[in-house]
Amino acid sequence: MRLLPRDESFFDDFERHAQKTVEGCRTLVEMAQGKIGAADACPRIKAIESECDAITHHVVERLHKVFITPIDRNDIFRLISKMDDVIDFVEAASQRVALYGVVADNKELWDLGRVLLAGSERISEAVAGMRNLKHPELILEKCVEINRLENEADVQLRAAIAKLFKEEKDPIQVIKWKEIFELLETATDRCEDVANIIEGVVLENS
Repeated sequence: MRLLPRDESFFDDFERHAQKTVEGCRTLVEMAQGKIGAADACPRIKAIESECDAITHHVVERLHKVFITPIDRNDIFRLISKMDDVIDFVEAASQRVALYGVVADNKELWDLGRVLLAGSERISEAVAGMRNLKHPELILEKCVEINRLENEADVQLRAAIAKLFKEEKDPIQVIKWKEIFELLETATDRCEDVANIIEGVVLENS
């Protein structure tokens, strides 16, 4: 069953925002792999975050102008807000890398970034499926996978911090990296928030 009435504009915005977030997460992973330097990656991620902000503002403005929305207004607001949180935390983590002058080619950073990238890709697939709910089980599968990835990020964060305290002798470096790791794990938490909202919308409208 299709969500009614048919108004594709909000779904267009969800999809564009999700695709941009994937792009930002992929750039972070490339930085963590040493494929690109922080000097190039961080401005790129910042530009993506700004584009996502503009999409979010557009959605909120339309909520005030459109009389009938394809799904509940509060769900639209919550969904785009949580989606925006994901890229906000990605951008915050990348800016800390540049600000603190740490070496971005880091295995733990790559591990957390890889899981976050996978979560953002599942979000992109899930929001694309919201246009047509003929196969809600496919969307719900993406949501379950996002929840699994969030649990994986929790495990990776604990391992990364344990290794940091065990191997890093400079307490300032410990503080810097701990903050960066926690920002990325929080971004994965927000992916789970997005999945929970999508799941609720699907169950209510299918």
